Amino acid sequence: MKKISTALISVFDKTGLEPLVQTLHDMNVEIISTGGTQTFIEKLGVPVTPVEQLTGYPSILGGRVKTLHPKVFGGILNRRNDSGDQEQMKQYELQSIDLVVVDLYPFEDTVAAGKSHEDIIEKIDIGGIALIRATAKNYADTTIVASKEKYQPLVDCLKANNGSVPDATRAEFATHAFRVSSGYDTAIAAYLGNDSGDSFSYQSANGHTLRYGENPHQQGAFFGDLNAMFDQLHGKQLSYNNLLDVDAAVSLMLEFTHDEPTFAILKHNNACGLATRSSLSEAYKAALAADPVSAFGGILIANRPIDMATAELVNDLFCEVVIAPDFAPEAQSLLESKKNRILLRQKLFTLPEKQFRSALNGVLVQDRDASMEGVDSFELKTQKAPDAREQQDLAFANKIAKHTKSNTIVLAKNGQLLASGTGQTSRVDALRQAIHKARSFDFDLQGAVMASDAFFPFPDCVEIAHEAGISAVVQPGGSIKDELSIAFCDAHNMAMVMTGVRHFKH
Repeated sequence: MKKISTALISVFDKTGLEPLVQTLHDMNVEIISTGGTQTFIEKLGVPVTPVEQLTGYPSILGGRVKTLHPKVFGGILNRRNDSGDQEQMKQYELQSIDLVVVDLYPFEDTVAAGKSHEDIIEKIDIGGIALIRATAKNYADTTIVASKEKYQPLVDCLKANNGSVPDATRAEFATHAFRVSSGYDTAIAAYLGNDSGDSFSYQSANGHTLRYGENPHQQGAFFGDLNAMFDQLHGKQLSYNNLLDVDAAVSLMLEFTHDEPTFAILKHNNACGLATRSSLSEAYKAALAADPVSAFGGILIANRPIDMATAELVNDLFCEVVIAPDFAPEAQSLLESKKNRILLRQKLFTLPEKQFRSALNGVLVQDRDASMEGVDSFELKTQKAPDAREQQDLAFANKIAKHTKSNTIVLAKNGQLLASGTGQTSRVDALRQAIHKARSFDFDLQGAVMASDAFFPFPDCVEIAHEAGISAVVQPGGSIKDELSIAFCDAHNMAMVMTGVRHFKH
C-alpha cells in the first residue's frame, strides 16, 4: 500500500474529473495543477497549488513547457526507499508526488478533423507523455492515471483502502499507462509516415473489454472506434462474434453501395442470403429465401435506409444485428420492440488500407483486398459469351465469392444468391455443398451462374456444374490446366469468363 498525500492533475478533457478531485480533497490530498485544470479545480472550491509555484517557472513557449522541471519529475521519480534519492530530495528541496492524473492532447481527433499540419503538430503531447512514463516507471512508489476510464476505479480504490493504493493496483494502472503511451506514439508515427492510420498497436489505449471472446471461457477486447463507423440506436453491447460478423457484413455490402436496393444476411462471417431488387423489402424477401434456416440469429445489412415495409418483414425474424444507412422513425420504433436486437446506423467512413491478424507469436499484415472485377474487365474464354443477364449475375456472384471463406463456390441467378459452398478443403466439395443447399430450398439451377474464388485445377467443377444446369462461370484462371475447363465448356455450350484476380479468404 502507498498512501496518496500529493497529487498532480493536468488534463485536457475534464469529463468525469470532479468526483476524483472531490475524493482527493476529502482525503486531505494536496493537489498541484496547471492552466485550465487548475481553473476547473478552483471553480469546484477545492484548494490547488499552481505548478508554477512549485517550479518557480511560468508556463513558457506558448504552453509547450509547463511541467518539464526537476521539481516535478524529481518529485515523481524519487525512490522512497533509496537513501541516496532521499538525501538529494532534501538537498534540492524537492517534494514527493504520489499520484499523477494526466491525459494527452487529442492528436488522433485533430487528424480526423482535418486540421492543418501545424495544428496537428501542436497536438503532439510532450509534458503529458513524459509525466505518464515517469510515473508509470516508478509505479513501485507512485500511481499513474493516464485516462478518464481510470477515474472511477481510482476513486473506488481510495475509498476502499483509506486513501492508499495497493501494489497490484499501481502495477495495473502503470500497464494501462504504457498502453496509452504506446498507442499515442503509434498514431503519431502513422501520421508522420503518411500511413493513413494503417499502423496498429495492441497496446493502444482505446481498448474496450467485451463480455467474453469467441467463447465464454475466453476473455476479449476490441481496440478501435466504433463511434466513427456507427450510431448504435438500440440493443446490448456488441459481442466479439457480433463484431466479426459486422465487419464481414460491412465489407461485403461496400461492394453493393451503388447497386439497386440490396439486402444481405450473414452467419459466421459468410452470406447465407443476398439479393438485389427494385425495392428493399423485395430484396430482403429474396435474401431470406436463400436460406431461411441459417438466417435465424444472423446479421442483417442493407444498402438503403430501412423503411416500414422492410422493418415489418425483418421484425418477424430473430436476428442479432441490423445495419443500415438509416431507419425510418416508425421502422426504428418497430425494430426496437425486441429488447436485445442491436440497431446500427452506418456512417460514411473509410476502412483502413491494412489488415492485421495474429499468427504464431506475431502479427500478419496485408493490404485490404480492394480489387473488384466487373463486367468490363471480364475476359471471355469460351466460344459462347454470357448474355446480359448472365453477365450481371456473374459480377454479382463474384462480389459474394470475394467475401466468402475459401474454398468457396457461389451460385446465383437473377440478382439472388442461391447458395454457396464455404470453407471447404476441396473446391469440388464446395460446389457439391452449394448445389445440395440450393436444391434443398427448391431453387431451379437451370441458367444459374457459378463463381469461384480461385482457379479450377481440373475440369471436374465445370462438369458437375453443367450436370446441375449452370450456364455460365466466372473464375480467376491461372491453372496450367485452364484449357481443360475451357474445352469442356465449349463442348457443352457453357460460357466462361476469367478475371485474373484470385480472392482467397481464410
